Amino acid sequence: MSDAIKHECGIALLKLKKPLSYYQEKYGTATYGLNKMYLLMEKQHNRGQDGAGIANIKFDVEPGHRYISRKRSISSKPIQDIFSNIKKRFDEVAAIDASKLKDTHWMKHNLPFTGELFLGHLRYGTFGKNSIESCHPFLRQNNWMSRNLVVAGNFNLTNVDELFGMLVQLGQHPKEYADTVTVMEKIGHFLDVENERLFKKFKNESLTNREISKLISEHIDIQRILQKSSEDWDGGYAMAGLLGHGDAFVLRDPAGIRPVYYYQDDEVIVVASERPVIQTAFNLKKDVVKELTPGHALVMKKEGEAEEKQILEPLKKAACSFERIYFSRGGDYDIYKERKELGKILADKILNVLDGNTDNTVFSYIPNTAEISFFGMVKGIERTLDVRKAKFIKEQGGQLSQDELVKILQQKIKIEKVTIKDAKLRTFITGDDERNDLVSHVYDITYGSVQPGDTLVIIDDSIVRGTTLKQSILRILDRLDPGKIVVVSSAPQIRYPDCYGIDMAKLGDFIAFQAAISLLNASNRQDLIRGVYEKCKAQDTIPKEKVVNHVKEIFDPFTDEEIEAEISKLLKPEGVKAEVQIIFQSVDGLRKACPNHEGDWYFTGNYPTAGGNKVVNRAFINFYEGKNERAY
Repeated sequence: MSDAIKHECGIALLKLKKPLSYYQEKYGTATYGLNKMYLLMEKQHNRGQDGAGIANIKFDVEPGHRYISRKRSISSKPIQDIFSNIKKRFDEVAAIDASKLKDTHWMKHNLPFTGELFLGHLRYGTFGKNSIESCHPFLRQNNWMSRNLVVAGNFNLTNVDELFGMLVQLGQHPKEYADTVTVMEKIGHFLDVENERLFKKFKNESLTNREISKLISEHIDIQRILQKSSEDWDGGYAMAGLLGHGDAFVLRDPAGIRPVYYYQDDEVIVVASERPVIQTAFNLKKDVVKELTPGHALVMKKEGEAEEKQILEPLKKAACSFERIYFSRGGDYDIYKERKELGKILADKILNVLDGNTDNTVFSYIPNTAEISFFGMVKGIERTLDVRKAKFIKEQGGQLSQDELVKILQQKIKIEKVTIKDAKLRTFITGDDERNDLVSHVYDITYGSVQPGDTLVIIDDSIVRGTTLKQSILRILDRLDPGKIVVVSSAPQIRYPDCYGIDMAKLGDFIAFQAAISLLNASNRQDLIRGVYEKCKAQDTIPKEKVVNHVKEIFDPFTDEEIEAEISKLLKPEGVKAEVQIIFQSVDGLRKACPNHEGDWYFTGNYPTAGGNKVVNRAFINFYEGKNERAY
């Protein structure tokens, strides 16, 4: 999307099912796991630009030896920073005695990150400070191996206040008021409870404490821990955790909002936020990579296979549609088809705007991530035009000359690479004071790609705030002297905030919401705005399960086309000579293109959890009261 927006975090979990010596012998390196983790994280770097982290656990280490390693970074290239720091230690050993790097027993006992269980995280923070303390994985330490907990996730919870209060009631004193810490302490509490339950059980069997510790590790019930921990969570999450003795889990929210995929064979168990990442790292066909069932956890005991276990009752699946439109890599087999379909579905709407005349029209896209939907749009328009040509020729009943027929058949739409993003320049645009002055130079244009007076059609993934369009893109495109600029969003109008992990939390930021408020004010319906505020305010203190999304009433008086027209007026910059029209995908079109990902609350206001309704109403209260803050 042309608007800068923070979004989804990424997770990567890898368990080696064989001893390190196996990978040394088969693949020629004992760092097989580290190498794969680098690939899994680097192939998801689009999901983490604020920081990254990795943790590793060694199996069967004798007391007195370190068995948990962790490294986090908030550098400008955090993944490279982490792995270059890890590599330094290996290089130091190689410089003294390279043969030690073939001695897997020595490596495991003397080098960090040489264990069998890995958890990586890529942070794209939606709020909070960009500090090393904000980077996952988080570590909850204990002198009992089975009470150590490492947690990382892609998530946001809507009811942190409620969960925080529960921890306080349990007698805990959380060090931060944050969902990550709250989640870790909740799991940690029930991990402690499970340890105590098993300790009491085995203590009655006249065993030594050391024997009991081993039995606890073998019998600890992760399913029970997660069921107790997550029963009050409201939000979207893919939560991963490692226990100090070697068990692991990945839990997915009951509505399947956040994505999780996994694969296992006789050598590895691997989990990631995106399917093609696993395919690429392990050279796999798509059909062998599975999607984790909503409300289930992939439970990995230290010994044994990974199994899906139901933790919570699944809700109606509401997998995030924005993953398909923009966030996940377009190399996924299904996402590639869906993005093309999003563009293709828009063909008729675009041709209607053009009155069917494409003779003096140039088609292009911005930014680069819109390229796939652009391909679909072009194919859709070409197909529609071919049908119209065939119909016209048939209607002429053989009255066309050969030259006329050839001319009709040779008509093609004109496509050009109109804009090129200057990635190097963008790194210098940091402060708000500088941004407005420099932002118009982020994109270069291709002079001569558009003839004066032509219509220019540009497709974008989605339009959130429209700030970049107004401050930069439309001004740049106007330099080509088009008669009209049509900006097409492959996503529907974004009307409502997200509260499950994407940085779209303030209603007043959305250009579609601004347009609806503008139309209400222009038609002297301020009483409706006030009425929505009073309804939201009245529900602000009631249980989230009883809350209704009243913000929908702001949009009810208007058609999609009326909102589009107002958006076009609001986003046209002063001084731009060309006519500007902005059009959007329909919700029906989105559902047709992405039938298996029905999480469309940003567009419809239909939140999959009760906490979502509470958040959207709170967001409206903040807007009405002039508070520039998050609603959760």
